[in-house]
Amino acid sequence: MYKLKTKETNISVIEFIESVKNLKKRKNAYQLLDIFTEITGYTAKMWGPSIIGFGTYHYKYTSCHEGDAPLIGFSPRKAKISLYFAAGDPKREELLKNFGKYTSGKSCIYINKIADIDIDTPTPKGAS
Repeated sequence: MYKLKTKETNISVIEFIESVKNLKKRKNAYQLLDIFTEITGYTAKMWGPSIIGFGTYHYKYTSCHEGDAPLIGFSPRKAKISLYFAAGDPKREELLKNFGKYTSGKSCIYINKIADIDIDTPTPKGAS
């Protein structure tokens, strides 16, 4: 049986951000913390050891796999900053047209730094 790895934890968001070795990524993490807190109205929580999430939603796949995940979140990874948005928004591609410089996966957007994106662009489902 599949065991969900990314669960909400009691790890301190600030302590996690302070542990980010790259100073630029750490500053970007604090900026994202402020931005996501403001646009969602949710308090940031750690999900697993490295994702800072805001809000929560329950998902269930056709495979019967189900669980809870943050509505939106981010993680200042070593290579890039990962932005996470609730999956399934049919307007996602349209909303990301003017987002700036990024690459994407199924539910992740990868950026190098905040300066690469337009933070005033409307964000995918769950972020507003």
